[in-house]
Amino acid sequence: MGLAGFASLHEPAAPRVSTQAARLCLNALPVGLISTEFPSSNLFAAAGEGIWDNGAACGRQYLVRCISAVVPKTCIPGQTIQIRIVDRAQTSKSRPLKDGTTMVLSTTAFQTIANPSSTSMNVEFQLV
Repeated sequence: MGLAGFASLHEPAAPRVSTQAARLCLNALPVGLISTEFPSSNLFAAAGEGIWDNGAACGRQYLVRCISAVVPKTCIPGQTIQIRIVDRAQTSKSRPLKDGTTMVLSTTAFQTIANPSSTSMNVEFQLV
């Protein structure tokens, strides 16, 4: 699919954008996609520093799938999701679990590709 990285679970967020980086992200989206809400599908993530790209990651969409985790049977085989970057992980309410985290996934996104028995996983991701 693409690149490999580390993803962690985003704590349940308020439905409104709460950080300055998130507000800037949503304002950077093309006309028609601007909103003060997270995507209605709840398939979103905060970008880690490796993909943040000085804010250019805002609005980018990635295909993401779980490839492995410390907790056995975390990955749901065959599940791939498409997420939108809506925030910067370093400044979001739910900070990365460890340095080098590629993305912090929303609860919906995380639980679509992984069992809730874990809070982190190795992922494969590709820019759409």
